[in-house]
Amino acid sequence: MEMANTKATSQIPSRAISSGGGGGVCMMSNTWRDEQHPSFINFISTFLTANAFRLNFVPIAPDFIFNCGGSSVAFIFVTSLDPTSISQIFGRVQKLKLQFANLYVVITLPTKEKNDLFVCSYFKFGMELGKPTFVLVKDLEMGFEKMVKIAHSRGVCKREDATAKLKAERKQTVQAVNVFQRVVTSIPGIDNHDANALNQAIGSIEAISKASKEQILENTDLSADKAEVVSRFFRDPKFYLSPKIN
Repeated sequence: MEMANTKATSQIPSRAISSGGGGGVCMMSNTWRDEQHPSFINFISTFLTANAFRLNFVPIAPDFIFNCGGSSVAFIFVTSLDPTSISQIFGRVQKLKLQFANLYVVITLPTKEKNDLFVCSYFKFGMELGKPTFVLVKDLEMGFEKMVKIAHSRGVCKREDATAKLKAERKQTVQAVNVFQRVVTSIPGIDNHDANALNQAIGSIEAISKASKEQILENTDLSADKAEVVSRFFRDPKFYLSPKIN
């Protein structure tokens, strides 16, 4: 297959992503690998190693699948655009975009003629803008670096989303604990320590409302008087409707 640009394929590539942000798994199609020049495969292997990615050769439908930060991204990597293969390329794109939610198509267009061929073909085959996203590059090395950066960026976004969700869950937990303590400490004579003891040993407010004096005494360090107060509080309307005595 034609090499659009063979520059620096034997050199160790620079890192595409900042230290501490890389890492993941890159799966390369066996078929795609066998169609490439060995020097380009060597470049890919070295580049992935420099960015803490593990490379696996597997029989997959796309040319590449990256798993990074919990995000999976598939790529079609067209290293040489030829008029005789246009129909096959765009047919493959149409098929794989139905199978992979995160699909990108990277195409090397080193000349104006190649670029014009792509533009005409894009509209001829009825591609919808952004579905999937096409990434147009001048040479092979740039194309692969773009793929790694895209996979890394999506991984970072997913991690940040997960962190945001975790923070929101923690906030909800703190709010729930605060509400629990406010309700339980509204019982006359019950303080924060007693509320924590009831929460850990008995459970929710509903569970506490159903607990007997004996259950409270058996499972917590509350005194008999406090256990009596808690038990009566949820059973006697006159009791729980009366103002709290500090």
